[in-house]
Amino acid sequence: MAWSTSQLADLAGTTLRTIRHYHDVGLLAEPERRANGYKSYGVDHLVRVLRIKRLNDLGLSLAQIAELGDGDEHPREALHELDAELAAQIERLQQIRADLALVLRQETPTDLPADVAAMIADANLSPQDRSFTVVLAQLLSPETLAKYASTLKDYSRDPAVVAFDTLPEDADEETRQRVADGMRAMPYMAEMRAAFPDPAGLYSDAPRGADHARRTVVKVIVELYNKAQLDVLVRMNG
Repeated sequence: MAWSTSQLADLAGTTLRTIRHYHDVGLLAEPERRANGYKSYGVDHLVRVLRIKRLNDLGLSLAQIAELGDGDEHPREALHELDAELAAQIERLQQIRADLALVLRQETPTDLPADVAAMIADANLSPQDRSFTVVLAQLLSPETLAKYASTLKDYSRDPAVVAFDTLPEDADEETRQRVADGMRAMPYMAEMRAAFPDPAGLYSDAPRGADHARRTVVKVIVELYNKAQLDVLVRMNG
């Protein structure tokens, strides 16, 4: 019994294009040709095509299948590796679904980790403070970020915060000092100092290093706040 290319494709449940592609990439050996020049496929070709299809459906790429060769009917090692990869993908997708459920349930913003976004959902941060927190989430370790976010739970638009947010760049010395004193006296600042007695501790376990985190934070602060606000921040920590 010999089959044409179209008959082989039909028996294997695939297409002519796929069969030709298997030939082009070296996965399927060229068959003998009949007297009329048409290809003549046998059982070995059909079995090979079915095996390629099955392995591909399981998740192996054509390149991986090619590396296995023709003789390995049960590529145990490759399948174990594939199983491990699939397990990791499933775990990642499950975490994504959990995060997505939290975002949908609490209508939290999508530019922060779901757990952190949930913690600061009621914080009523200014656009600048929120942008700062988003960048900080990329710099800190998960543990430190959670600790930082917990201090924002009770953050509110205190009059001192409003004064800082609306401080004009040309504010005079007296106004700057008054705003700094008001910010320093906020309960939120007391919580922050209690959580991080040493300000450098915020970056001590940063995944990309404390220096990188510190430099990035300085750059972000300089871009987000005007000169008078920057002066207030210096006075607060001076």
